[in-house]
Amino acid sequence: MVVLYSKRFQKNYKKLQLALRQKFKDRRNLFLTDPFNPLLDNHSLHGKYDGCRSINITGDYRAIYYHETENIVRFIAIGTHPELYGK
Repeated sequence: MVVLYSKRFQKNYKKLQLALRQKFKDRRNLFLTDPFNPLLDNHSLHGKYDGCRSINITGDYRAIYYHETENIVRFIAIGTHPELYGK
């Protein structure tokens, strides 16, 4: 599977502390080998992220992605639940 990143994702990723960046890399690698591992809580989204899916990075942080094709995913956002969903 090929992983791509939006400009928004890259901008927000650069703002993360190093420990969170490493946690994302760990979870991304898990996602690549087992996309529906229970640790990821991979689930579909609705509303402004309709058609996208979310995976857990930590208890607070999520990464949002969508499938461009069967073999290409693009991560479009990373942040806390309130940052991403405004709640």
